[in-house]
Amino acid sequence: MSAMTTIDARTDPPTAADERTMLSAWLDWHRGTVHRKCAGLDPALASAAPLATSPLVSAGGIVAHLRWVEHYWFEVVLLGLPDRGPSTPADPDAEWRAGGERPLPELLAEYEAQCARSREIAGRLELNSGARRRRVGESPVTLRWVLVHLLEETARHNGHLDIVRELADGVTGE
Repeated sequence: MSAMTTIDARTDPPTAADERTMLSAWLDWHRGTVHRKCAGLDPALASAAPLATSPLVSAGGIVAHLRWVEHYWFEVVLLGLPDRGPSTPADPDAEWRAGGERPLPELLAEYEAQCARSREIAGRLELNSGARRRRVGESPVTLRWVLVHLLEETARHNGHLDIVRELADGVTGE
């Protein structure tokens, strides 16, 4: 598994590798992209939610959400640990809201720490390792499925970060 050495580092994935290496490297690349998209963002703009139809979608909200997504899939689903996330049935948007209430550097540091924990968990499991069921009637998922899902989820939210960042201060790119 690759590991980030600084919060804004991003290493290109190998062009040829085994499945675990490829999945992990691409997920780490997208994790690093989260940091790149947030680099240099004015703190006052980190909590700005520029989309009228999505009042909780800010750079901070996205980072907070991604942190708790990592926690849920690796710790709760794969290991069966208790869910420590802030969202509840009464307040399902709590993790997004926290992104508007806390400093972006703090949120990014927590996200990176959670990613490090996820890497450590993934490193101990086989790709076919099964997890507990998420809900009654659902089939268990494997580490392979979780890696693919986190890759998709993180990439999709990087697209959201593109939009939020451009609307916040005009910065585009990578």
